[in-house]
Amino acid sequence: MLSLPLPVVPLILLALLYGFLNGRSYAANIVAPLISTHALNYRRALWLAALAALVGPFLYGVAVAETVGRGLIAIQAITLPVVYAALLAANFWNTVAQRLGFPTSTSHSLAGGLIGAAWIGYGRHAVLMGGLIKIVLALLLSPVLSLLVGFATARAIYGLAWAFHAPPRINRWFQRGQLPVAVALGLAHSSNDAQKTMGLIVLGLVATDSLDRFYVPFWVIALSALVFAAGSLFGSQRTIRTVGGKFYHIRPIHGFSAQAASTVITLGAGLLGGPVSTSHVVSSALVGAGSADRVQMIRWNVAERIVFSWFVTVPVVAFIAVMLYETWQVMIR
Repeated sequence: MLSLPLPVVPLILLALLYGFLNGRSYAANIVAPLISTHALNYRRALWLAALAALVGPFLYGVAVAETVGRGLIAIQAITLPVVYAALLAANFWNTVAQRLGFPTSTSHSLAGGLIGAAWIGYGRHAVLMGGLIKIVLALLLSPVLSLLVGFATARAIYGLAWAFHAPPRINRWFQRGQLPVAVALGLAHSSNDAQKTMGLIVLGLVATDSLDRFYVPFWVIALSALVFAAGSLFGSQRTIRTVGGKFYHIRPIHGFSAQAASTVITLGAGLLGGPVSTSHVVSSALVGAGSADRVQMIRWNVAERIVFSWFVTVPVVAFIAVMLYETWQVMIR
């Protein structure tokens, strides 16, 4: 790492900033159900999320990093201007979204930035359709599956509680049960999300010929895990409030069901190399779990604003990346 060429050092720093912002978004989605149901207080919940974030990237391989790093754009488009434009655009959008309290998708922003910069610089054929389809399917199907699994999990729990005449104090068990489920969710999500930072760093190393092929060195995994965990300790309070309280009043059964559903979806996507969004998965699972009580209790206007932010992220970040790439080209002429 000490012999890295100078042009790649700022890029690595930008990738680490992306990882830090990603960690903030991740933490908000992990801890919001814990805080809302009083399973843990704010500070302890953040420390739990941070510890899971530190361990998770070492557990489940680097399939997502490979999808981001070599599955989305062609090798000829892996250049410093493309990666710089994508990173700057993604970081700008993620910062704005967190300021506004939107649980936006850092995966969407990264994909949009890479697509926009590669397309304007090297044409539409520079965007690999196989990787694009995998990313689009992961990002579009994961919230639908999360909503359905969250709904089914909550309904199954209600059915079992009714069949066995469970007393009201069973809520205390669900409150306690959220802790191990939250740890499992944190491990799965941090593995998926931190790999995006790994993919970006390796893209920069390949673009500067620091690596002759795409693979993820151990120091990249460790650095990505550290910065992701650090970001987790500073989870966005506005995003936590949005996820944890603006959909509906979350009870322990909702938190447990949503976290269990999110763990299954994220772990499955990570093993298959699909870069899902923490915000997509957890928010959708919470809506699904709440709908198991009754659909009318969901504040759908909040859900609609969040879904709108998901859909505008890719085109907006792609446009920003195009502008940044074109500005770079004008400056060097």
